[in-house]
Amino acid sequence: MSANANVTNPSKKKKVLLIAANPATSPTTGWPIGFWWAELTHPYWAFTEAGYEVEIRSPQGGALQADGYSDPEDASGYSADDILSLGFKKSPKHAALLVDTKSIAGVDPAGYDALFVTGGQSPMVTFRGNAELQKLVAAFHEAGKVTALVCHATCLLLETKIADGSLLVAGKTWTGFANAEEQFADNFVGKRIQPFWIEDEARKLAGTNFVVDQPFREFAVRDGRLITGQQQFSGAAAARLVIEALGR
Repeated sequence: MSANANVTNPSKKKKVLLIAANPATSPTTGWPIGFWWAELTHPYWAFTEAGYEVEIRSPQGGALQADGYSDPEDASGYSADDILSLGFKKSPKHAALLVDTKSIAGVDPAGYDALFVTGGQSPMVTFRGNAELQKLVAAFHEAGKVTALVCHATCLLLETKIADGSLLVAGKTWTGFANAEEQFADNFVGKRIQPFWIEDEARKLAGTNFVVDQPFREFAVRDGRLITGQQQFSGAAAARLVIEALGR
């Protein structure tokens, strides 16, 4: 059997559930906030190139909205070179995947090989304290599924507990958006952006190992079935670790 047989035989495809945040309003800036384009499109590309099926959902369901700075067509030009996101956005087939997403209600981890949770600014508001989403992340991990989170989506790991009542990250090495990156972002826009900083909160947790690399450099960590990426440049790196864990 050829190495690419799973690409042409749908029954052999591995399936990833990709979750992106619903639109919200920042309590600190008043801006409309959502998911970050590159953290969705770059992993999506990596997974589909590996022959995987990707299903995109959101916690509440419905239409998704991206953070402005992540839009390659945004006037700021911040993500102007993100041609993968531009291609996804301009493709009717792909853009349609974000118009009316299904919610996470009723998701059974048994139907998937991995979970991949993308970040953006909205997760800092809509993921923190989201018991349903925390329960889903724990369910995937305890079902033996590869469980990945990137950038600000890692705020979920500050509170997600497994069945025995311990934190999922207890005894684990993981990463997320770094203080240095938060400070850079605040300086860039001239104001405080986030209601809290993940690194600050993670370092208050006992018995876990939160690590960061240089600011805004691709960095992802795998500890068993848990995979985390530091920021928006780490989505593809985290996806590659998922693929490494699952195989093609």
